[in-house]
Amino acid sequence: MSTIQECIAFANENPMCSLATIENDQPRVRYMGFWFADETGFYFQTGSMKELYKQILNNPNMEACFYKHSGMIGTMLRVSGKAELLDDINLKKRVIEERPFLKGFGLTPESPGLIIFRIAHGEAHFWTMENNLVPKEMIHF
Repeated sequence: MSTIQECIAFANENPMCSLATIENDQPRVRYMGFWFADETGFYFQTGSMKELYKQILNNPNMEACFYKHSGMIGTMLRVSGKAELLDDINLKKRVIEERPFLKGFGLTPESPGLIIFRIAHGEAHFWTMENNLVPKEMIHF
């Protein structure tokens, strides 16, 4: 049985993920650079001008899929839950420091366009070809 700590480690080690949201009952998916995960959730950053932000406001349900290629297929971690928007100046300072490219867009920790969100509660599971036909072992967090 996998643990949430294994999910956190896998996401941090494989930060390029696909993120699915919903817009008008239609799924929308995009690849994005995941920020980080810890015991408090899986953290992302976007801008208020992006469709992603508008989708979160209208329907916070989402799923992220992290992938590590290995052999012929590899391993996937799927994490689903509701996005929580965070207005935390310390997190905003941290994201600007850890993602300096954001400054190139004119963003500062005080910018209202700098959006941080997380999946703090939900479920996760790993997928490999070996467990393809086995019932999912859901990890609730």
